[in-house]
Amino acid sequence: MRVRDWQDILEDVVEHDTDPDQWRAVGGDRRSGIGEDLYLAHPSTGVYQLKTYAKNPYEVQGVGSQVARRIDDEIDPLFPDEGTGLFGVQQAPEDEDDAEEKATNLEEVVKAHADAPTSPKALFEDIMDTLDSPAYGPMDYEMDDRPESMADLTDTFEEAEELLDAELDDLIDEDVTRGFH
Repeated sequence: MRVRDWQDILEDVVEHDTDPDQWRAVGGDRRSGIGEDLYLAHPSTGVYQLKTYAKNPYEVQGVGSQVARRIDDEIDPLFPDEGTGLFGVQQAPEDEDDAEEKATNLEEVVKAHADAPTSPKALFEDIMDTLDSPAYGPMDYEMDDRPESMADLTDTFEEAEELLDAELDDLIDEDVTRGFH
């Protein structure tokens, strides 16, 4: 297992040529220490685990790794088909023309949904499609706790959990020179 910067893991997610709406996620507080855990899963690419913390209000630091190359029958039920929320991974527009085109298309989508009966999920999916999101889907997330399935994921990927925890703790120790943690 190779531990890498969390943003490199997200780049892998973005660069995979997969169905963007097939991703699922589980996230919440770390079991020990400051920061958050996030698991991202896709049927054709497997499972990624990320551990992050906010170094300051403008900068997030973290580590991650691919912890499974595929989703088997044991792992699949741990990821939501319908979550407590939805998530999406976005890429920045390539240039000003791309940004203007996406903004115009997004405006049209919002107007279309404002004029017709719709569901929050349909609006979200249309927005993700319009923005060419490379990854989006249902997510179980708790801001100040851990979803139940996260404990099972942590147990399933126990070796990765220990290694990533140690790497994140080292990163925090390097970054934090004063205060409490």
